[in-house]
Amino acid sequence: MLHPSYTDLMKVVNKDVEEGETKVVNSRYSIVLATSKRARQIIDGDEPMVKAKQGIKPLSVAIDELNNEKLKIVAESAEEAAAEEIAIEEITEDRAEERTEEAAEE
Repeated sequence: MLHPSYTDLMKVVNKDVEEGETKVVNSRYSIVLATSKRARQIIDGDEPMVKAKQGIKPLSVAIDELNNEKLKIVAESAEEAAAEEIAIEEITEDRAEERTEEAAEE
């Protein structure tokens, strides 16, 4: 079992959101994305923002940072989300073309 739970982490992230406003995080998926992104930053050399014992995994450190309000999740704008979708589609199309070319060469 994960401590703190996803529900607890969502409460921490959405703590400052007033009633009627759109929540920053609506699902566990958002928590997973945010903590995995931060864990990758720690792996790449960023210093943890909380005291971490030796041997603690980067994902556990990221979860602890989020739970202790050292991290803030910022909601993406609709334009940024659309740009990411376009980038993903372009990569997919490029890879499809490469596979077609490789198959033709064989």
